[in-house]
Amino acid sequence: MKKISCIFVCSLILLLFSAAVSAAPAKPETSSKSAVSAKPQTSSTSVAPTDPVVTAANNDELIKIGMRGEKVVVLQKLLAERGFYAGEIDGIFGSGTQAAVRDFQFIHGLSGDGVAGKETLQYLKRSYGTEPGRYSRSLLMTASAYSAYDTGNSSRTCNGNLVRKGLVAVDPSVIPLGTRLYISGYGYAIADDIGGSIKGDHIDLAFDSHNEALQFGRQKVTVYILN
Repeated sequence: MKKISCIFVCSLILLLFSAAVSAAPAKPETSSKSAVSAKPQTSSTSVAPTDPVVTAANNDELIKIGMRGEKVVVLQKLLAERGFYAGEIDGIFGSGTQAAVRDFQFIHGLSGDGVAGKETLQYLKRSYGTEPGRYSRSLLMTASAYSAYDTGNSSRTCNGNLVRKGLVAVDPSVIPLGTRLYISGYGYAIADDIGGSIKGDHIDLAFDSHNEALQFGRQKVTVYILN
């Protein structure tokens, strides 16, 4: 009887202990893995996206009236070297630069809007030394050469522009001042100067240095009238 009571008491204690354990609230699980996966993911590339239009804008930029700066200087130099611009290389896109762009576009069959876009700039860079596609007439003339550094010469043309390659002296009764020309062996030019010995079929071609003028010497050239 005593043995049975002891067993009964032990069983009762075990039963009460099990009930107490099962009734206790479950401790929430913590895991570094689950905590990390629950956090929102961040990415450096999504925070700082790149701008996709910067390169395209630089490549397709138009150079037009009212603009100033180095790009206009480059444009004016190209136009001057091709004989389409006689003004100062000042980096200011004014009416003179616009007129030169329009004249260049007309000669090369481009849209004459006076705006230097990608196509116009490509033609400017590759047209040096190529004969014009359009001209009104051509003349066989005797060409001499001069520069601002020759003894007795002025540094400016009769129109007040600095003597440089691309500006030529003519007989105005044969070729009016301001006429745009293409001269074989020389390139594009503007009739911008006169001289006491420049008469009839004689044309005088300006160069940037005395040595260049000496090297050219005197020779027969074909002069294409572009106006």
